[in-house]
Formats: sequence, structure tokens, C-alpha cells
Amino acid sequence: MGAGHSHGHTDQSEPTPRALAARKRANWLLAAVLVPLTLLTLAAMAMMWPSGNKEDLKLASPYAAAPGVTFDTGKIQRVVVESCIQGNTGQNPAAQPGTGQDTGQGATQPGSECTFAFTEPDKGGNPVKVVINPDVVKSHGVKVGDNIRYLNLSNAQGASAGQGAPAYIFVDFVRTLPIILLAVLYAAVVIAVARWRGLRALIGLVGAYAVLVTFMLPGLVEGKPPLLLALVGSTVIMIGVLYFAHGFSARTSTALLGTMFGLGITALLAAWATDAANLAGVGSHDAATLANISDNISISGIILCGLIISGLGVLNDVTITQSSAVWELYELAPETSARQLFSSAMRIGRDHIASTVYTIAFAYAGAALPILIIVMLYDRPLGEALTSAELSEEVIRTLVGSVGLVLAIPVTTLIAVLVVKATGIRPANGAGTAGSVPGRPPVTPDDVADTGALAAAAAVSRGGRTRPAGSPASREPGREPLPGSRRARRAAEGE
Repeated sequence: MGAGHSHGHTDQSEPTPRALAARKRANWLLAAVLVPLTLLTLAAMAMMWPSGNKEDLKLASPYAAAPGVTFDTGKIQRVVVESCIQGNTGQNPAAQPGTGQDTGQGATQPGSECTFAFTEPDKGGNPVKVVINPDVVKSHGVKVGDNIRYLNLSNAQGASAGQGAPAYIFVDFVRTLPIILLAVLYAAVVIAVARWRGLRALIGLVGAYAVLVTFMLPGLVEGKPPLLLALVGSTVIMIGVLYFAHGFSARTSTALLGTMFGLGITALLAAWATDAANLAGVGSHDAATLANISDNISISGIILCGLIISGLGVLNDVTITQSSAVWELYELAPETSARQLFSSAMRIGRDHIASTVYTIAFAYAGAALPILIIVMLYDRPLGEALTSAELSEEVIRTLVGSVGLVLAIPVTTLIAVLVVKATGIRPANGAGTAGSVPGRPPVTPDDVADTGALAAAAAVSRGGRTRPAGSPASREPGREPLPGSRRARRAAEGE
């Protein structure tokens, strides 16, 4: 009897030839779909690769200084409020030819006060007196110890010390150190919790930004088809990120297929919405700047591409989660029917849908907070405000991204169920099936009514050999149904 028990355990621990053959067929089926799609995507990427030629661009860089003008950095030693003296000349030193800088100091009237920061240059020398922009003083202010970048006009050609114009003008704060510290903390936390997979995800993120910077952004500047550009670039990013972070497996391939489906839906909706809602970037200073740079740049195309890219992270999140959920549920109760496995996984998916919709909405609301405040102060009707030029893009981005990810969840779940049932994956830790415990009948689809029943089946399966006599797992066959199953509920109703 003991030998028979050992033999049965060995058979269930090692995949049978039929299971191996089924697993190989499933992997070949996924490869037959994904390999041509990947090759087609890479070919399209090669055909649309930007030339990198920027000779036709008419952009005056705000960091291109006039002869003799430099951008310097330093640390603030002292902050004072004194009379503004450049108002006597009527000159706006913040708009020097070729600098593109405009600090608003030209509107200063004689007798008004300005904030100055005595700053010690990083390159050495005596502290210099830097005038601080009024908007910076009102919104954030400056304090001793701040590192700033400022415009040095002291050596500019034609500059005269007798004009009374400030020779040093605030440009920006130097944020290098805090950003580096946050990046190091982020990487340390991700690697500490997710370990090797977290490190691979971070490397994959770097690769994703490389595709964005070297392919998608230059392509938009050169007037490549924005819809095709976004689809190709996003697909390449997802292929690299998913396989690099999660490894080559049927589980990852399933998530990739679901992600591609969600990308397709998002792209179609984004193309329709951009045209139907007439999204043209009207009222945006950045859009107006881009429109004047080159005749090849389409603001509507940039908005369309942005609608697709913005949902990549969340879409990847839901598809890989659903694929993993199906695999884990299957390992808990391998005898579960495909229909019941799909229903159990979709219960997880519905919770994920609800939380993800909130995530997208609040993420976009946080990014558009200044615009929301301005629109609120206009005291316009809610419907008119949401459909205005200022907010319509954010609203449509939220709706388009949400529809794509919501539809990707059932599709990914269905693909994962079909694949996982075909692969014949061995249960985790070498445990037998939920129905393999001696003295207990096999689990049938009727037994598994919900996710809780799946967990109960797995718990009974793994604990059946060690529980003491009299426990539920050691009683006679059929004496007590699995907790949470339909059979258990029917028995309770019969009592």
C-alpha cells in the first residue's frame, strides 16, 4: 500500500509524455502567432526609423546664449529685498537677444522692490547678486543653501555697468542631487523587494525610454504616421519589457497577446477620438511652439501618439496580473474546468478593473491639477469645463485608456485559460492534484464554485497526509464536501 502511494506521487510529480506534448503544442501555437507579429513589427520599425536630420527645424533654444553670455550655477549665501533699479532704464534684461529668457523684470516700475540672492559661483570667485523672478518668489521662494542656475550677462557684448540693469538673472533651480537620491532609493526598494526580477524591470524601463527617445519622438518630428508610429513603438517596448522582466514562458506570451489586443483597441479609439473631438492642442503654449518649429509636425498626431503611450504601463500591469492569476488558480486546483477557471480569474480581474480605473483617473487629474484649478476659477458649468480645450484631452485620455485596459482583461484571461489547460502544468511544489489525497474523492467542476473553493481544494490536497485523525482531510470519502463548494452549500441547505 505504501509502495502504491509512492508510485502515485511519483507519477503526479513528473509530467507525463502527453502533458509534455501538450505543453510543447501550446508553446508552438503561441510562437506561431507572436513570432510573425514580432518580425512584422521590427520590419515596420526599420522602415520608419527616423533619419535624425534637424536642419529644417526653426527652434530658438532658450539655452542658446548670446556672445559673452553664460549659464552659471552657484549656492545662495544670502537673500535680500531691495529696490529694483533696472526700471529706470525701461530695459528688460531678462529678454536678451539670443537667450530666449523672459523673467518678467521689464515690467518693474521705479521704486518697486525685487528679491536678490547673493550667490557663490560654483566655478569660484566672489558672490554675485542674482535677481529672482517675481513668480518664483511668490510660488516657492528661495532660501539660503539653494543651488540655482543663473544667466551671467556681465561679459555680454555691449553691456554697460552704468545702465543699472542686473547682470545676473535667475533661470532655474539645480535639482540634480535630490533627483539622483530619489532614483537610487527607488531602485534600491524595487531590487530589495522584487530582487532579480525587479532589476530586470528597471533595465527594461531604460530600454523602453531608449525606444521612445531614439524612435518615437524623432519620428513625430519628421512627420511619420503617428498611429503606426505609436503602435510599432509601443509593441516593441512591450515585447522587450515583458520578456526581459518576466522571462520567456507561455505565461508571459499570453500577457503579451492580451497587451497587443489592448493596444489595438486603444489605438483605434484614440484615432477616432482625436478626429471626432477635434483635439488640436489649441491654447497650449507647448503645442504652439511645436507648430511653429516645422511644417512636418502634426499636433493632432502628437496628441494621438500620447493617448496610446499613456496607457502602456497600466495595460501591461493588468495583462501580466491576469495571466499570473490564471496560472496560480490552475495550480491550486488543476481539475477545474476551463469555464470555471475563467470565472474565478475574472473575479480577480473585476477588482483589478475597478482599482485601475481609479488609478488612471487620479493620475491624470494630478498631472492636470493647475489646469483644473484655473478652470474651476472660471466658474464655468461642469459639462462645458470637461469638454473645453483645456480639459478635453485629459478626459479623452482617461476614457480611451480605460476602455482599452478593461477589454484587455477578459481577452487575456481567456487566452491564459486556453493555454494553461493545454499545457498540463504541474502543480506547485510537486503536490498532487486537488483530488489525489487518499480517502477523498477527486475534485470535479461542480466542486469548484469560486476562488475560495480553489484555495480550499489546494489546502486539503497539501495538508491531507499530515493532518491528525478526525480532521476533515482524514475522514472517509464523501463524508464531508470541500468548504465553499456547491456541494457544501447544497448540503447546508438540505439541513
